[in-house]
Amino acid sequence: MSRNIPKDALNAINKKTGKNITESAVKKLASTVKPTTMQNEDQLRQLIKQVSAMANVPVSESTIKDIVSAVKKSGMNTQSMESLMQMMMKK
Repeated sequence: MSRNIPKDALNAINKKTGKNITESAVKKLASTVKPTTMQNEDQLRQLIKQVSAMANVPVSESTIKDIVSAVKKSGMNTQSMESLMQMMMKK
């Protein structure tokens, strides 16, 4: 994913959540993510919970399991992660 968060994606997230999430807040959280984060289920779960809290959107355990599974299946391909983000924004 590019370093610049597309404004339309951020606007869609803010519209869907009803919360004003800033680009700097997303970048701050993203800066804590390392390649190992996506391969460690506990760290990945923690990241999902942090994003959930930032967006003020509750995430069920089954949704967390689905996200973890999708991330593991993606193989950390940048294109796959962008597709995953788009899929999640449609829900």
